[in-house]
Amino acid sequence: MYDRSQRRPRLRRVLAGLVAALLAGTVYAVVQASPSRPAPPSATTSGVNSAAAPPSASASPAAPPPAPVPAPAVAAAAPAAAPSTGSTGSNPVQVATSAIGSQLGTAIAGIISANSQYQVGVALIDLGNGALHQYGVEEPFEAASTAKILTAAAYYQLVEAGAASLDDPLGNYTSGFQLQEMVQDSDNDSWSLLMDAVGHPRLRAYAASIGVTYDPEVNTLSTGDMAHILAQLYTGKLLDQEHTAQLLSYMQNTNDEDLIPAAVPDNVTVFHKYGLLDDELHDAAILTEGAASFVLVVYTKGQDLSDDPERTAVIHDITRTVTAALF
Repeated sequence: MYDRSQRRPRLRRVLAGLVAALLAGTVYAVVQASPSRPAPPSATTSGVNSAAAPPSASASPAAPPPAPVPAPAVAAAAPAAAPSTGSTGSNPVQVATSAIGSQLGTAIAGIISANSQYQVGVALIDLGNGALHQYGVEEPFEAASTAKILTAAAYYQLVEAGAASLDDPLGNYTSGFQLQEMVQDSDNDSWSLLMDAVGHPRLRAYAASIGVTYDPEVNTLSTGDMAHILAQLYTGKLLDQEHTAQLLSYMQNTNDEDLIPAAVPDNVTVFHKYGLLDDELHDAAILTEGAASFVLVVYTKGQDLSDDPERTAVIHDITRTVTAALF
């Protein structure tokens, strides 16, 4: 269920007191401040960061400071048309006026066809109208670490309901610290602690409440489901402004920026969560520039980690094709 390896070593973090001074002016669609990180724990296990172990005996738990409250730049419109055939799970394909046209769809399908030795699924949502487009494999994949965004949203929902706090102790740190570790450094120990704090039955129920079928015991999502989660997050339908901004900030400067972010033009802002597990290599991102905002999810399944470079190139090709057409 968990990612067995981290793709990049974690960045050294500064003390939590400096983080608040460096986080400034987060906005959804125009400016996103790069978050500073609190000092990391020193212990690692088999290449996977272990946030449950303290860095030293004298270390004191500290939650990451909240990101500033942004002014939403995008308000998602409800899809205007009835679902077409070719629905996927709980999120049917919508037919609506969109910047995502048939020419782009043909280009994406061509990349998928040219790499038929892999299973590739792509989902695109135009956040201007909520239209969902899917290409390639529409069935659920092993979601790997992309599902950590769902766990994060579920825990934040408990905080907003008054049933939990970001200052609650969790492992050797606070739950707020574990949230940042889980998303920004893809820490599996933090994920386990937070899933236990939410509870598997509550996590299933939360997913169902936002229109997603999810079982943490099997950890599968379709690209359409993952795109649906990110679209609701970015348009403020999951969390309040403060927690939305904080979670989005953790989806930047992650410990792996080599998939979708590496193929995006400099003028496009990216918030994303990657997943790597055995033969699964995924990235799920929000892309925004000016008034244009889209969700792009690319899931791939290959032979094993040996074809990771080739599938990374597929993700890059799809990303460049999408951004060239939409930005």
